[in-house]
Amino acid sequence: MPSKETYGAQPPIELLRQFMDYHGWYGRDNVFRALQDVQFVTAMGPPGGGRTFVTNRYLRHFNVLALSQVSDDSLVNIFKTILAWHLSTKNFPASLQALCSPIISATLELYTASMNKLLPTPTKSHYVFNLRDFARVVQGVMMLPPNSLPSGDSQAAAMLYRRLWVHEALRVFYDRLVEDKDRLWLMSALKQATTSHLGSPFDSLMSGLLAHRGEGGAADPAANRDEVTVEDVRRCFFGDYMDTEESEPALRKYSEVTDIKRLLVVMEEALVDFNATSKRPMNLAMFLFAVEHVSRICRLLKQPGGHMLLVGVGGSGRQSLTRLAANLCGMEVFQVEISKSYSKADWREDLKKVLRRAGGDSKHTVFLFSDTQIKDESFVEDINNVLNAGEVPNMFPNDEKMQVLEQVRPRASRKGLETPLELWSFFVAECRKSLHLVLCMSPIGDAFRERLRANPSLVNCCTIDWFQIWPQDALEAVAFKFLREMDLDEKSRGLLVELCQKIHKRIRLASEEFASELGRKNYVTPTSYLELISTFRTLLDTKRGALAKSRSRYVVGLEKLQGSAEQVASMQQELQALQPQLVKTVGDVEKLMGVIAKEKAEVVEPKAAIVKEEETKAQVKADAAKAIKDECEADLAEAMPILHEALAALDTIKESDINYIKKLGNPPAAIKLVLEAVCVILDVKPAKVKDDSGKMVNDYWKPSVGLMNERDFLQKLKTYDKDNIPPRLIDAIRKTYISNENFTPTNAAKASPAAEGMCKWVHAMSSYDKVAKVVAPKKAKLAEAEAAYQEVMVGLRAKQAELQALRAKLAAMEADLKANTKKKERLEQEVALCSVKLERAEKLIGGLGGEKTRWTETAEGLAKAYVALTGDMLVSAAIIAYLGAFTAAYRQRIAGEFVTLCHDSGIPHSPSYTLQQVLGEPVKIRDWLIAGLPNDSFSIENGIIVASARRWPLMIDPQGQANKWVKNLEKARKLQVIKLSEGGEYLRVLENAIQFGLPVLLENVLEELDPSLEPLLLKQVFKSGGVNCIRLGDNTIEYSNEFRFYMTTKLRNPHYLPEIAVKVTLLNFMITPAGLSDQLLGVAVATERPDLEEQKAALVIQSAENVRKLEEIEDKILHVLSTSTGNILEDETAISIITEAKTLGNEIAVKQKAAEVTEQAIDQARVGYKPCGDYTSILFFAISDLAAIDPMYQYSLPWFVNLFVGSMRAAAPDSVLDTRLQNIYDHFTYSLYCNVCRSLFEKDKLLFAFLLCSRIMQSRGRIDPDEWMFLLTGGLGSGGERPNPCSEWLTERGWRELCRLDHLPSFAGVTDSLEQNPNAWKPLYDATDPHAVQLPGNFNRLDAFRRLLLVRCFRPDKVVPAVQEFVEVNLERKYVEPPPFDLQACYADSSCTTPLIFVLSAGSDPTAALLQFASEKKMDSRMFTISLGQGQGPKAAAMISEAVKSGSWVVLQNCHLAPSWMPSLDKICEELTPDNVSPEFRLWMTSYPSPKFPVNILQNGVKMTNEPPKGIRANLKRSFQLEPICQDEFFETCSKPGPFKKLLFGLTFFHAIIQERRRFGPLGWNIPYGFDDGDQRISVRQLHMFLNENEKMPFDALRYATGECNYGGRVTDDKDRLLLMTLLEKCYCPEILVEEPVYHLSSSGLYFAPDVKDGTTDRASFLAYIETLPIVPLPEAFGLHANADIAKDQQDTTLMLQSLLDIQGGGGGGGGNSASAEEARVAAVVSECLLKLPQSFDIEAVGRKYPVRYEESTNTVIVQEMSRFNKLTSKMRESLKAIDLAIQGLLVMSSELESAYRAIAVNQIPELWQRVSYPSLKPLGSYLDDLYKRLNMFDEWYKSGAPPTFWLSGFFFVQSFLTAGLQNYARRSKIPIDMVGYDFEMMATDPDLYLQGPREGVYVHGLFLEGCGWESTSKRLAESQPKVLYVPAPVMWLRPKPLDSMSNYKHYNCPVYRTGDRRGVLATTGHSTNFVLFIKMPTDKDPKHWIIRGVAMLSQLSD
Repeated sequence: MPSKETYGAQPPIELLRQFMDYHGWYGRDNVFRALQDVQFVTAMGPPGGGRTFVTNRYLRHFNVLALSQVSDDSLVNIFKTILAWHLSTKNFPASLQALCSPIISATLELYTASMNKLLPTPTKSHYVFNLRDFARVVQGVMMLPPNSLPSGDSQAAAMLYRRLWVHEALRVFYDRLVEDKDRLWLMSALKQATTSHLGSPFDSLMSGLLAHRGEGGAADPAANRDEVTVEDVRRCFFGDYMDTEESEPALRKYSEVTDIKRLLVVMEEALVDFNATSKRPMNLAMFLFAVEHVSRICRLLKQPGGHMLLVGVGGSGRQSLTRLAANLCGMEVFQVEISKSYSKADWREDLKKVLRRAGGDSKHTVFLFSDTQIKDESFVEDINNVLNAGEVPNMFPNDEKMQVLEQVRPRASRKGLETPLELWSFFVAECRKSLHLVLCMSPIGDAFRERLRANPSLVNCCTIDWFQIWPQDALEAVAFKFLREMDLDEKSRGLLVELCQKIHKRIRLASEEFASELGRKNYVTPTSYLELISTFRTLLDTKRGALAKSRSRYVVGLEKLQGSAEQVASMQQELQALQPQLVKTVGDVEKLMGVIAKEKAEVVEPKAAIVKEEETKAQVKADAAKAIKDECEADLAEAMPILHEALAALDTIKESDINYIKKLGNPPAAIKLVLEAVCVILDVKPAKVKDDSGKMVNDYWKPSVGLMNERDFLQKLKTYDKDNIPPRLIDAIRKTYISNENFTPTNAAKASPAAEGMCKWVHAMSSYDKVAKVVAPKKAKLAEAEAAYQEVMVGLRAKQAELQALRAKLAAMEADLKANTKKKERLEQEVALCSVKLERAEKLIGGLGGEKTRWTETAEGLAKAYVALTGDMLVSAAIIAYLGAFTAAYRQRIAGEFVTLCHDSGIPHSPSYTLQQVLGEPVKIRDWLIAGLPNDSFSIENGIIVASARRWPLMIDPQGQANKWVKNLEKARKLQVIKLSEGGEYLRVLENAIQFGLPVLLENVLEELDPSLEPLLLKQVFKSGGVNCIRLGDNTIEYSNEFRFYMTTKLRNPHYLPEIAVKVTLLNFMITPAGLSDQLLGVAVATERPDLEEQKAALVIQSAENVRKLEEIEDKILHVLSTSTGNILEDETAISIITEAKTLGNEIAVKQKAAEVTEQAIDQARVGYKPCGDYTSILFFAISDLAAIDPMYQYSLPWFVNLFVGSMRAAAPDSVLDTRLQNIYDHFTYSLYCNVCRSLFEKDKLLFAFLLCSRIMQSRGRIDPDEWMFLLTGGLGSGGERPNPCSEWLTERGWRELCRLDHLPSFAGVTDSLEQNPNAWKPLYDATDPHAVQLPGNFNRLDAFRRLLLVRCFRPDKVVPAVQEFVEVNLERKYVEPPPFDLQACYADSSCTTPLIFVLSAGSDPTAALLQFASEKKMDSRMFTISLGQGQGPKAAAMISEAVKSGSWVVLQNCHLAPSWMPSLDKICEELTPDNVSPEFRLWMTSYPSPKFPVNILQNGVKMTNEPPKGIRANLKRSFQLEPICQDEFFETCSKPGPFKKLLFGLTFFHAIIQERRRFGPLGWNIPYGFDDGDQRISVRQLHMFLNENEKMPFDALRYATGECNYGGRVTDDKDRLLLMTLLEKCYCPEILVEEPVYHLSSSGLYFAPDVKDGTTDRASFLAYIETLPIVPLPEAFGLHANADIAKDQQDTTLMLQSLLDIQGGGGGGGGNSASAEEARVAAVVSECLLKLPQSFDIEAVGRKYPVRYEESTNTVIVQEMSRFNKLTSKMRESLKAIDLAIQGLLVMSSELESAYRAIAVNQIPELWQRVSYPSLKPLGSYLDDLYKRLNMFDEWYKSGAPPTFWLSGFFFVQSFLTAGLQNYARRSKIPIDMVGYDFEMMATDPDLYLQGPREGVYVHGLFLEGCGWESTSKRLAESQPKVLYVPAPVMWLRPKPLDSMSNYKHYNCPVYRTGDRRGVLATTGHSTNFVLFIKMPTDKDPKHWIIRGVAMLSQLSD
């Protein structure tokens, strides 16, 4: 760190170095800022591995100090001192203090062993240990307080302390381990350390952990009974969470936990507490595995500044367990809320918030951070800083920093800290102490390793906890926890728990197979397992309830029917018995009625009249008495309140108040006055006393005191006879006291409360007396009146009694009558009811009798289904939880395995299980199908999963089927459609939908979801104010239970990481062949027979409605039957409902039957078209699979359907259906071919035709799947060890493939035939068209496809021509002749809302064609072009916005350069609708293939490729259809029509040749130039102009303008320029104008300029001639040898077959152990290289032996060459050693080393070596062999002197050697070196013949001739032998001569290249990196022949 940039510099260090050199920096304002008095102190680890070397230019400024590793003694001393201090100051017993030294020694041993053994390999990059780990063990040991030790037993205390050390060592070293073998090793190291240092055998020390074994725990069965295993140490716990008595978490005691059951209970309670208070409750199961992790986290949180790195896949419980642990420790959890707009500024604000909370407020805070929240890698850098330093440097601006300092000042000042620096240090220290970072990371992918490498504190400062795959007991515990609450018997529960585990494990394996075979990722996490169980519970409970209810209704209904039938007979008997009783009762009633009437009239009524008269009289008297009484009471009502108030006042008088008055010696006058009045009224005599004058006066005080002394004084007042107060007393009272103005309660109150009460009482007595005097006479009158009334009443009562007796007698008679009448009515009702019930029974039995059998069967079926529910629901739950993302074939296979598992486990299930049968509701499914769900079982299952899953569905939907279905399905409920590309807008729509319960569809999801959706995906609903709420973004909103959420993605194979996959139900909604076939059948019939299809659609809807109504009616009937209580026949409403319902049901059933008959008839008519649906669906899958080859090959289903409909309308009609269908097939297949071809690159057009052909044949059973796979792969597995019988001509690879082919039935015996008769098979190898050769024996009967397999084995280079022939035979010739590009046709297919996309390839530029087309459409002035790139997106958007209104054209060029703007472009295109866009508007785009290009635009747009077609014929044809040649006014208007047309043909041929030569690689062109139509266009116009303007033929001008300018302007290589001019000269020459003899443009004579008949030949004639040319040109057409095809064709074959294999779904990842296997493979290669790589050359020794001498320049060459090789081998040795150490884990891999590691793994030369190596294209193995040979050559030269012949290929820099040879000659001859050159003399081909070097110059060998052969006898160039691509060049004498003395002979200047690539660039030396020199090779042919052949010499081959 920091990492190097492209050129090897480290920008941050270069900036620092600038300061060191110049003492300052330039600011952004270009002003230099010098800094004074700054000193740098830096630190770094030793470079190597993950740490790069720091440049010496920087290091030279420092005094470098090397800090050696702390010695073991020092370590022991440091930690021993710390621990000893702790034990002594905390008063630990002496027995424990003695353990101090052993504990430190044991820790050191374990630490050292772990560092040496547990090494950080690439797959275990976190196995990095440092002194912090040592310290963590000691820190952990110091957490135990003395009071946690057993008291009084020092031995037990010492044992516990030893166990504590084991526990802490496990937490620090063990918890991070990945593999079981590492855990076992650590266990053994731990046992060793415990035994040797702690003096206690590990197994006996930890024997307490074995207690669980007796409980049937999952200990290792192979383990010794007394041996503690890896499984047992999981039960080793220390923690403070068991101290539940202490409410303050910080004060809890850290102690050993031995009671695991109690521990589980405590954790369960903690979880309940958490859920009770949290807004995000967690549905967790507490089991040992979860408790282990909670305990580990709690331990860390208890330590000051303890941080954790939790490593596990998403869904393994990392965050949930952290929250629970933090809650247990009483800490706050802080977690950032990531949203789409979350920025680095937001991150920094959150970080400040949490640091101020922890450091400023000193609150223990847990910062929970997950790798899914890393929107920017700088987040991790900040985390790294916080871990390391407790702060992020310069994060707080000055103003905020001051606030922080003020925040901590009060607490810091207590410690005497005052300065800002001290305050800040205090804040940072508090942050380090109180903040706990818990980082949750996933180990999947390379990101984890990269982050650890870039941010070492993630490992160094954290304790690591690796979340393993859940062990068996975890799976078991979770299943038991959730299944325990279900209604299951114990046996079933046990079986289900076991089965859940098996399903989980099976899915894990299936996911690996899925990834390996199809390259599709599916993750299985603990969350998936929880989902399985919770889904099972929900489904089982729901289905049980529904089935039980349903069955109960059928059973009750049947019982009611049965009861009704049984009642009919008994009711008829009952009716006969009731008739006589009814007649008798009627007579009795009539008789009794007469008697009662007589009695009433004669006796009762007269007597009643007399009594009534008497009552009237008595009433008069009573009224009079009442009037008097009322008057009395009214008078009394006046006085009573006063009286009550007085009595109430008396009640308030307390004893103490009376006592107080009694004690008064001289009471106040007011008291004396009140008591005087009381004495007067009570008639108490006064005492006589003398007054002041001596006169005797009345004194009431003493009598008053005497009166008050009486015990019942107050009672006497209360019970005083107020009605009879003597008049004298009351008069005295009124006269003396009441009239006295001082005698008031108010005055009395001032003296005493008692006086007030008595005063009120006296006043009340006076008032009451006044009223009583008035009332008394009235009372007397009242008494008289009442006496008179009583007298009258005595007589009246006697008469009333008499009347009552009479009435009683009459009532008895009436009661008798009533009873008889009731009896009569009852009998009448019973008779009537009996008749009605008989009638109802007939209706009921008649109406529902037919249902009895069906209901009985249904009830029995439901009973069986109820039994099978357990297995069915478990399999269904497994499909829903796990299988959504799998393809149809996988899902079907795995579901079948689940059913088998159920069967094997003895769990009841349906005999023929399908998800549709078990969970599907036919009516609902029919609705889905009407809404557009494809009609196949896979899609219907998807629909069921969507309806049944708990999590919201995310549907993989490249064809838009799910999208369409959801839109139709939820249309009525106001579906809201949103996209993540809509920015904040979509969140607002979502919030409204959640509140109002509307469904939402989130479209076009990519591989990541907006983090703000997380609460919604996790359904984190909580109650707030009694209402369900959810938090979305920053808002809390109400949550409606009606809300539904759907997500769809158009990606074909998205890779969703576990973090997303566990939050959604992933569903593979890719359309299936059956579903598509059904849809296309509908389309076909709708087009052909719209009447039928309309009728069918109407019938489907009607039928669905009928079925729904029938179901509703049956439900209604069953509901009425089951809810009707008692006898159903007595419930008239129920019977009428049932009757009406049944009648309606019968009517609907009749309609339904009629509809079904009609539907059958329609289906019968549709069946004829079924093959059409099947055929077209095959074609669709063929085109949709093309996306596997190139991301731009995307086609939508609607587009395909429209094309299909168009073809049906255009195809020839026929009355015979089969013929008509064949016409449709033919037309549509070709139409599809043409439409798709225009969007394919040339390389893929034949492949597409072959794909169509093979898919059609496969569907008809004409291609065997195994044979097809053989064609693509060459067979899998070993072909056996048989030797190759034809090794001289058949390649080893071909023979192995033949051996595998022999295993296929059709080819059995092919290897035997070849061994027995190899000559019979040789023609197949030799022929130019091997697919047409006659084969030996029965093999000649093989069909065309099977012949392809043989061609693959014998002649892989001829597979493509054979495929072409195959397509031509099985389809038609037109399928191998792609139609020329037609921009008009593409435009016609577009619309204002359909974009047009040019897919670019190298050299293609459609701009000119588009400009021409715009001109034709009169749009050239309204066409606006913008080239996309950084910052151009908004400008383009504005341009489109304007053009949409004005109807202009917009061209967006190079869309691939603006990937970040593509989502915006997608949104713009989606919003284009015909309503808001001008019809003339068109949006054109150009882009190279890019995976970022929006799939939506590709599927809905018109795609075009505008590259030259393959083949000379296709190129010529295209040229004659391009501007300006296609215009007759141009073609026919030249002043010299004959020559013009001939030369024009020559020019187009030249254009075709130079285009096509690119396909031959370096043989064609050194550099593949992008010649395009523009070059041809300008050349054609110049030809026209030059001929018009010149009388003579201006060949020189034409060649110069065309060759040097138009085409040559692109050519950068001088050899290519020579070739170009040579080819042009062949086409632009006088000979071409001659009619006789015909001038041939190729040696075969096939190509020539047609006869122009004096210029009258029109363009059509030229096109007709072009049509006669071969589709696939032979190499001779290009002037190349036939061999040139071999390399090209092999490459074409490989490309085609690999593409087909990609389409097939192959090319997935390797198996599960591929990483470790790759590691082993690389380690072996590295070891071998290090072993074989020789030591570096001793340059000084070489220099001494070969000193620099004027006359011998080669001495300098050998020294320089060896120096170069030393540089290479040093780099190799250094990197190989580093890789070796990294694989062993002794070094952290840098990114540079990792890329080298990857290269070695795939047998390639690491880029690290290539930088310092000679150029080479060899694979790694060959490169190393070649290198060893080169090194050996120089070693031999050094030891034995210069060789006689030099191996030219062995030189690192050949030019220096060649220059040295010239230099030696020039110096010896004393000639200037620039006057000297090499002459060449050809020698024999064997270098060993030359034992001595030449006198002058050098002999060289080791070169290879490519493109020609060598005639050794005549020593000149010759044509190549068939199939021989390279021949060794002869030994050559490079003979220096003066330039004027060179020998002259017919020769070809043959270029020499270092590699077969031929292309190179000019190096700083002025030499090409590839070209060496020209060698004059003797030839008897024109040199142009070899130029066109592409002949060159190579110093090394590429294999």
